[in-house]
Amino acid sequence: MHRGLRPSLSVWQAVGISVALMAPSMAANINPQGTAGLVGRATPLAFLLAAIAVLLIAHVFVRLCQHYQHAGSVYVFAGATLGARAGAVAGLGLMGTYVFYALVTASATGIFGASFLDIIGVWTDQPWWAGFLVGAVGLLLALALTVVPARRAASILLTVEGATVALILVIAAVVLVRMLAGTAPGDASFTLDVFKIQEGTDSSTLFLGIIFGLLSFAGFEAAATLGEEARDPRRDIPRAILWTALFGGVFFTVVTAIEMMAFTSTPEGVERFVSSPALMGELGASYIGAWMGDLITLGACISAFGCCLACVVGASRLLFAITRDLSPGHALGRTGGNETPAAAAVAVASAVAAIALVCAVFFDAEPFDTFLWSGTIGTLILLVAYVLATLGLLKLILVDKRIRVPAYEVGVPVLALVMLGYTIYRNVIPYPTEGSPRWFPVVAFGWLALVTVVAFAVPGFAQRLGVGLATLDRDETADR
Repeated sequence: MHRGLRPSLSVWQAVGISVALMAPSMAANINPQGTAGLVGRATPLAFLLAAIAVLLIAHVFVRLCQHYQHAGSVYVFAGATLGARAGAVAGLGLMGTYVFYALVTASATGIFGASFLDIIGVWTDQPWWAGFLVGAVGLLLALALTVVPARRAASILLTVEGATVALILVIAAVVLVRMLAGTAPGDASFTLDVFKIQEGTDSSTLFLGIIFGLLSFAGFEAAATLGEEARDPRRDIPRAILWTALFGGVFFTVVTAIEMMAFTSTPEGVERFVSSPALMGELGASYIGAWMGDLITLGACISAFGCCLACVVGASRLLFAITRDLSPGHALGRTGGNETPAAAAVAVASAVAAIALVCAVFFDAEPFDTFLWSGTIGTLILLVAYVLATLGLLKLILVDKRIRVPAYEVGVPVLALVMLGYTIYRNVIPYPTEGSPRWFPVVAFGWLALVTVVAFAVPGFAQRLGVGLATLDRDETADR
């Protein structure tokens, strides 16, 4: 048994982890509707502004990854800068996000997978639990791929997500060409009105729309958990994070603009846009053929599975890193024969299955319910982890003075912190008082409160974590 991870990943394999967790193929089909319900035709503008906001956060992670190379991601970023307790809260918080996102994407795998099986006639007249069964198969397969060397898993992530993105780009190109040629159905045409704010939309509403766009990028930082497995982590991990954020910004802005133009920017077109079950699937069927819509359904399933795999990979490495420092020799803090944290991966997958079971048995949830609920909860936790990492970078620059940057660059993490704080505020205030949404902040901040109590109340908890964290800056100094 070993306690280390093999440095074998290239920059492109690290990009695969981040792109797969961001799941652009899945997000392009379902996420823009939430923004359109708020800002109408200006949805592409909201996604463009969200991309700028994401680049601010990406800059924070780039700087921190240049300073620390570790499997713990925000656990280390916050712990080595703000203290072991802050690191525990950030790391366990992000691990919670990955667990909830694994359920989100396992649910999406089940939804799209069951739909595809119905389309091709393999499994018709499905019971309500069909999506759960297909999703469970996807989760088991994700677990199996997690315990093999990460190099293979990352290559699979790049392949499946790349194929789905390529399919979406083909449809987008066909739609754009037909609009420019004046042969698009439904009087759709190329127009830059999709980047103009409609009358009656105030800045607060626009920013709320930006928030929905921002949530589409969640997971771009997943490569940070591979800091001990990259061949050149000081160079490759920051590049992977930055390239993923840039790709997501261009992809979401361009694809969303084409989608909105194709549905038309009229009030009626925006209404159809909001109610569409799968934006690119519907456009593929309208502009190319019904078979293309079927392929998009399959592609969305593959994208969701790739994201589920990335979530299990990220969560298992966070659990491994924290356990390794907290309790040396514990099974969750060791790697197996494949030099991957197999025991931690099993624990993560078991937690995902348990949450799904609780939702289905005690709350009568269906697959789409677990998709929606877990996505909202996981995102709220994620934003807090981002805040702690950003505060850590500011401390490194302004207080500890261990990172030297030009004066103007200090404004980047400050702007990121303002954006994150307002994002959290807009997701909680006004507080939802009806239906299942009223439980989302309770679960999200309840988890954060629990890990905070553990960090401060358990005797020796911070000290044991601090032993591992204390060596990081000494190692960094020695490397230099």
